[in-house]
Amino acid sequence: MAEVTAQMVKQLREKTGAGFMECKSALVEANGDPAEAEVILRKRGLAFAQKKTGRVTSEGLVGTYIHPGGKLGVMVEVNCESDFVARTNDFRQLVHDIAMQIAATDPRFLRKEDVTAEVLAQERDIQRARALADGKPEKVVDKIVEGRLAKFYEEICLLEQPFVKDNTVTLSQLVAAKIAKLGENITVNRFVRFKVGESQ
Repeated sequence: MAEVTAQMVKQLREKTGAGFMECKSALVEANGDPAEAEVILRKRGLAFAQKKTGRVTSEGLVGTYIHPGGKLGVMVEVNCESDFVARTNDFRQLVHDIAMQIAATDPRFLRKEDVTAEVLAQERDIQRARALADGKPEKVVDKIVEGRLAKFYEEICLLEQPFVKDNTVTLSQLVAAKIAKLGENITVNRFVRFKVGESQ
């Protein structure tokens, strides 16, 4: 059993934003391994976030991001439960990070459920034709298509995308971590991305 020092707890707190006791408990469970403790905290954060997801989010902020040069800009509405949380630095940073993500990755939809049946059917046809053209046997084509659709969702759905600042987490996991840290439900409501010369 590795000894868990105050310095180890402090470093984990700085990295994750979790509370002192949560960090200490995770480090004890991980036998002093900071990387494993971070994974434990992430899992706990997701479980905590799941409990909060049904709660109403009627406060929040509209955030903006203008890319250097002024030819690309984003507006995003992110909601939370209280004005108090909306004014915290953590929440403001999250809104800014989400706006920056949208600028960098140009998602077409917010979440998987928002992808239209028409777009999904077209992508299924494309991936099916690709798999058959690659000489894959008919019986495994459907599994291949489903695997490629997961990658497709990752490209076009904001909350499925790997976070541009840390590609080990998706944007939905980033939001879940903030829910766990701030203790309120947080939802990304809508966004718009403008690029000079492009029509909506």
